[in-house]
Amino acid sequence: MDVGTAVVLILAVGMVGVAYARGGEVAAAGWRGVGRAVRDFLPLFLGIFIVIGFSEVLIPREAIARWLGPSSGWRGILIASGVGMLIPGGPFVSFPLVAMLYRAGAGIGAVVAFVTAWSLWSLTRLPLEFALLGPRLMMARLISTLFMPLLAGWIAHLLFD
Repeated sequence: MDVGTAVVLILAVGMVGVAYARGGEVAAAGWRGVGRAVRDFLPLFLGIFIVIGFSEVLIPREAIARWLGPSSGWRGILIASGVGMLIPGGPFVSFPLVAMLYRAGAGIGAVVAFVTAWSLWSLTRLPLEFALLGPRLMMARLISTLFMPLLAGWIAHLLFD
């Protein structure tokens, strides 16, 4: 078990303990919330697990290493940036995918570029951003962050690959 998992489990056990200390109704409400979360997120997590599991089998590690590995340089950073901006969903979608790519041989530079592009350029958020913030603010944000995934990926590549 890694540290992150241990921290989440300790937090979860602590919260359950506090809820029971406050009374049965608080604990029952908490478990109802757990049930809603399972109902709402289980299909997403199941889909993510299937995509990751089959990606590990269907996408050869050699291809990931060749196209996104440490020796891919700018090409890998560019590809990862492009893929990162196309991935829909939140961190529960992107981070497991990034972890799979990294384990399969993607370089740190490509992984950082992917996460940064997903964070800053996600095409799936643009319609909402346009509607809520307007075209001027959206364009200001996009233009001002245009090179960030590439720069972040290159810096990570230089320092850690």
